[in-house]
Amino acid sequence: MSLKRKLVSEIEIKSEVDILHEIFRYRPHHIFNMCPDKIQNVDIHEGEWGTVGSVISWNFTHDGKEKVVKEIVEEIDEEKKLIKKKIIEGDLLEDYKSFCITAHVDTKDENNLVTWILEYEKKNANVSDPHTFMKLCLNMTKDIETYHIK
Repeated sequence: MSLKRKLVSEIEIKSEVDILHEIFRYRPHHIFNMCPDKIQNVDIHEGEWGTVGSVISWNFTHDGKEKVVKEIVEEIDEEKKLIKKKIIEGDLLEDYKSFCITAHVDTKDENNLVTWILEYEKKNANVSDPHTFMKLCLNMTKDIETYHIK
């Protein structure tokens, strides 16, 4: 039985899709100002903000615990407003052999949407699917939107 899985979740937003894509791509280091109860810090270690190959670390709270991850930006599609990142170090890799996060911002019909895709491989069958991490991504999206609607 394969332990590779994928979770996909979509959330409707009132904000312009360009605003969220710009934040996810060029200004993730501003997210901790928008949702400080979830994200405590975001730093760049290699490269430049908004470029493929840049390495970024996140300090965040997940399931009531402070966590750290380091990710590399693997793909940016400006036309599709998509950014894909692979976790290369940190707490998520305690339970997963691999973990990728994709944020896709889009307009369908007249609805603005953010689609989060988590692709991962569990280290063993006893590891839970990352539903609470998906919830964190969705709640962070709501906080970013609320911050920009004020």
